Amino acid sequence: MAIKQSEAIVLRSYPLREADLLVTLLTRTDGKVRGVARAAKKSKKRFGGALEPLTYVRAYWDDREGHELARLDSCEVLESPLADEVDYPRAVALGYVAEVLDQVLPDREPNDAMFRLALAVLANLRAGAIWMPLTYFDLWIVRLMGLLPELSECIECGEGLNGSRAWFHPLADGLMCQQHKRLASNEMQAESRRLAAEMFRAPIEKFGGTAWRKQQGIDLRKFLAQRIERQLEKKLVTASMLDRLD
Repeated sequence: MAIKQSEAIVLRSYPLREADLLVTLLTRTDGKVRGVARAAKKSKKRFGGALEPLTYVRAYWDDREGHELARLDSCEVLESPLADEVDYPRAVALGYVAEVLDQVLPDREPNDAMFRLALAVLANLRAGAIWMPLTYFDLWIVRLMGLLPELSECIECGEGLNGSRAWFHPLADGLMCQQHKRLASNEMQAESRRLAAEMFRAPIEKFGGTAWRKQQGIDLRKFLAQRIERQLEKKLVTASMLDRLD
């Protein structure tokens, strides 16, 4: 079979035997592709630093008949996250983006909207400025997964929440008014709901003028992470690491 090629984002790479790597790519043309990069630890010409997580590459691979894993032939680096400063918070944030994409996307289903979202977020995820792009990422990925409820009304009674207080709970499917909130619910501020509406109307670059503090949009991110974890039916390892950041 002829070699395939596509723009791709490296999501994961694991050691496999002595010199090989097991690689997960988010490709633009074929969706999530898992493959083996033979002798990747030794071949600087074919791979170099192209298999570092979240590297934007042009990938070349061969789908072998009867094999679940592709054979990754080579990768050319288009943009590397290592080209900019990588402090610990940015490393955790990059790991979070990779984990979410790897967990929520099915194999071999192209999704150009997801691919463009990932590229836009990675371009804005800088040392000292991780909270805005992470908020944008969570909001849009939950929407693209079809898991985002209406944020302007109570899921229990349909009452409008514009300008009023709202709560969310890990086992609820949306926001609730004061009358119908559950025990141990968390409040989502009206400002966070307004921010979500703005992020649906504008590209990510509009929100990158100043670095956000962690508290900005923290309730919105928590709500969105709960939606993702409820869909996956498990906790995200990197989400708890983000929670522990100052």
